[in-house]
Amino acid sequence: MAEIAWKPTPEYVENANVTRLMRAHGIESIDELRRRSVEDMEWFWDAVVEDLGIEFTTPYERVLDGSRGPAWTKWFVGGRVNLTHNCVDRHVAAGRAGRVALIGESEDGEIRAFTYAELKQEVDAIAGGLRDLGIEKGDRVAVFMPMIPEAVIAAYAIVKIGAVYMPIFSGFAPHAVAARLQDAEAKAVFTADGGLRRGSRALMKPAVDEAVADSPSVRHVIVYERLGDAGVPMERGRDLTWDECRLPGVVVETEDTDAEDTLMIAYTSGTTGRPKGAVHVHGGFLVKMASETAYQTDLHADETLYWVTDMGWIMGPWEMVGAGCAGATVVLYEGAPDWPEPDRVWASVERHRVNVLGVSPTLIRALKTQGDEHVRKHDLSSLRVFGSTGEPWNPEPYRWLSEVAGDGRLPIINISGGTEVGACFLTPYPVEVIKVCSLGGPSHGMDVDVFDAEGRPVRGEVGELVCKRPWPGMTRGIWGDPERYIETYWSMYDGVWRHGDWALIDEEGDWFLLGRSDDTINVAGKRLGPAEVESVLVSHPSVAESAVVGVPHETKGEAIWCFCVLGDGDTDGVAEALGELVAKELGRPFKPSRIVFVEALPKTRSAKILRRAVRAVAIGEDPGDMSSAENPQALDGIRAALGS
Repeated sequence: MAEIAWKPTPEYVENANVTRLMRAHGIESIDELRRRSVEDMEWFWDAVVEDLGIEFTTPYERVLDGSRGPAWTKWFVGGRVNLTHNCVDRHVAAGRAGRVALIGESEDGEIRAFTYAELKQEVDAIAGGLRDLGIEKGDRVAVFMPMIPEAVIAAYAIVKIGAVYMPIFSGFAPHAVAARLQDAEAKAVFTADGGLRRGSRALMKPAVDEAVADSPSVRHVIVYERLGDAGVPMERGRDLTWDECRLPGVVVETEDTDAEDTLMIAYTSGTTGRPKGAVHVHGGFLVKMASETAYQTDLHADETLYWVTDMGWIMGPWEMVGAGCAGATVVLYEGAPDWPEPDRVWASVERHRVNVLGVSPTLIRALKTQGDEHVRKHDLSSLRVFGSTGEPWNPEPYRWLSEVAGDGRLPIINISGGTEVGACFLTPYPVEVIKVCSLGGPSHGMDVDVFDAEGRPVRGEVGELVCKRPWPGMTRGIWGDPERYIETYWSMYDGVWRHGDWALIDEEGDWFLLGRSDDTINVAGKRLGPAEVESVLVSHPSVAESAVVGVPHETKGEAIWCFCVLGDGDTDGVAEALGELVAKELGRPFKPSRIVFVEALPKTRSAKILRRAVRAVAIGEDPGDMSSAENPQALDGIRAALGS
């Protein structure tokens, strides 16, 4: 039996948003809600819209239409709804204009806050400027900006006029930006002259100039002067500053968009080939995102949400839409979460009285090695919930987050989904018992399962995570490539979405993820996920982080190689101890063939370890596009360590 990490108090259950929803419909338990939400999806999603007060200007005639098959299901058919209206305008109209909507904090200590009234004014000013530039409904507009309030203002402005929002990760290199602009045939780009990262000023406008030179569809580049004195070149007739785009005082009428009108093209990260743009729509994306923030992370209207992320990853739009629809406050942080000191995240929580904090397991593993004192010196009493996503957890850092940062009084809502999912498949709820590292069970309205290779449900063993029925937040396809959409997600099992994650349901019905199925290591016919080995490695007191990959082996098929970052740097006897520890915990066949100590592992800015790049270096191949990496130089360290 897995260790219990969280048991809700009666008071916690009583005050939860999901309890309100359940009681309105006579539902006694979260498991009953999961069951009923799948058995009668039309009832459930209609109930969510009503409970959250989401406003359709024209009511929908049907909740869903699956006549074209599960891959092309439409939601809230006949309804008209605009995401910006629901996340900004309606709060001002409802008398919540003075509530703080948005807080931006930067590495240099600058803090800016916007009430809902101020946010609406800024959104209208930019939306009016876009219309003056000739941007129309359906035009694609990219946002390649630092994690600053203007990134959210631009997004809402684009959506308000019915154009299509394209978030692009702020750390991408020019060719990665260009690939996305070209794929979507973007008409305009929002950017900044630069931003702050680890105490340095990083220019962004030159990257856009290079990308736009290869993207003939782009007619306008709007530049927010974040640094102010960067002196970046401006091309006459194409480029204009943020202030030149603004129309102060203008009131812009919100476009009356259909529920199935395209809202956003969200590109998956780390692609090495042609970008894969997940298409999301106003109705389904809004309802699914808002429901998750309300029911899973239990965000209330008078609370504050801070997720350590980038607007270019799905959790950026998730926090923007979730907090916005709830009428809550969202915190954006520009910079590295451990700069200039390892306590930066905890200091921000204290400063802004954050109630819901979202992190990745890799970030927590890194902060854990810095010591408990960086957490202990801050007042974190405002926190009620930890959110988590991005990759599987290891038990030790999970316990550290729960017991040291959370003082044993907070649930960890560990969710899993993806860009193309439009949120998550799996989640625990704060009103139920949660096991260490668990994902709880299916998110509401998600008919998920674990299949073997033949498409049979399995329990107590690892299989493919699948979803057997459509859901509102799922992508409406890959932009410009419907065949690729079907091949990627719907071709392995007939009429069933195959997500590409290894999952396991234990004997008590709790769910766990074990890594990407395409990361699977096959040792002499025995399969396991890298996370299983990594969990064992980081349980050793000397190991701060690890990445495990499979490399070709003549007799075994693949051999296990482990790349470890040590906390104290002392390697004496550690490799032997780690090898024996893995053999003891997982079995002798899985004893690593090689353990390599490195200074750092390559990660994205959202703190995901790039295992594929590590494996490529290990076997002497090109690691491919590293434009999403925070520290691509870590690969040089790995090469040097392998050579030694």
